[in-house]
Amino acid sequence: MSPSLPTDPPPVFPYNLLTAFYFRVRLGSRNDEDFAFLEVSGVGESVSTEDVTEGGENNWVWKLPVATKQQNLVLKRGVGPSSSDLIAWCKMTLEERSWPIQTKDLTVELLDAKRRSVKSWQFLSAYPVKWQLEPLNAKKNEVALETIELAYHGCRCDITTPR
Repeated sequence: MSPSLPTDPPPVFPYNLLTAFYFRVRLGSRNDEDFAFLEVSGVGESVSTEDVTEGGENNWVWKLPVATKQQNLVLKRGVGPSSSDLIAWCKMTLEERSWPIQTKDLTVELLDAKRRSVKSWQFLSAYPVKWQLEPLNAKKNEVALETIELAYHGCRCDITTPR
């Protein structure tokens, strides 16, 4: 008779783990297909510090917070139509250099299986700083991609509990 193996119960998490592939991007209050993206990156903040030495103290250096810095938000998608409001905004800022720059709030939401927002990040006063077409290659059978990079002045993280 073979010995029976212990059966441990599956691990229990205090919350549901979120998937990274089901998300949406909204510009202001808009929620349309012009803002469907393949990838969103650059979500993050860090605090820069300044080293301060105390007179006569040689055992340590104080690290004092100076400012919060944000990475640029990078959005990647299939090349959009020329009539796209997002592309028009990028064109107005980058090509026409329309001053003052028109800033907009942008929201990235993680969704659950029922398409409800479970976590969101709101990027305040965002504006385009770079638009780039990914390399075109006749040897590959791939969708043409564009990358839009946005600077912003602050980020708010909201956690929403699905109903």
